[in-house]
Amino acid sequence: MNWKRLAIVFGLGVPLIAVLAYGFTRDPREIPSPLIGRPAPPFTVQLFDGKELSLADLRGKVVFLNFWASWCPPCRAEARMLEASWKDHQGQDVVFLGINMQDREAAAREFLREFGITYLNGIDAGSRIAIGYGVWGLPETFFIDPDGRITYKHIGGLDGPEVIHAKLDEARQGRLSGREGKGDYRSVQ
Repeated sequence: MNWKRLAIVFGLGVPLIAVLAYGFTRDPREIPSPLIGRPAPPFTVQLFDGKELSLADLRGKVVFLNFWASWCPPCRAEARMLEASWKDHQGQDVVFLGINMQDREAAAREFLREFGITYLNGIDAGSRIAIGYGVWGLPETFFIDPDGRITYKHIGGLDGPEVIHAKLDEARQGRLSGREGKGDYRSVQ
């Protein structure tokens, strides 16, 4: 009787432990986004200046959509570079939009002031927009073409302005990136 119980425990326990062990070795950033090549999920966000902005309002432009929080070290590390890239592309057919999430509004406003951020930014109260985009960690950035299709997703901090420039050019042409980019990030789940 004991051998049967032992066989059942091993028969069920070993495969379960193997699956869990495999899961712990996987990088959550390795899960490819099903959104690349598809229409960007629609949303409306309350901007920090009090106005509302809808993704539909940006149709016909390339959209750089960045999810961030003031407490996120990679977000802080890329903040000045994002602002400089915005200034380089300002006046073109490009819109930079920051979406703050899981943060206190006062801390988010201080972050924008500290880094001199001038591009559009709003707060995602309840993380509804982030959920629609499948945001797993911060920062995460999406590039959206003029037709409203996601062409590239970058998980974590962006490596430099050349990545932004190249991905904006690809989005301008409606070209999809073969794979997602990865950098430092902080899980929000």
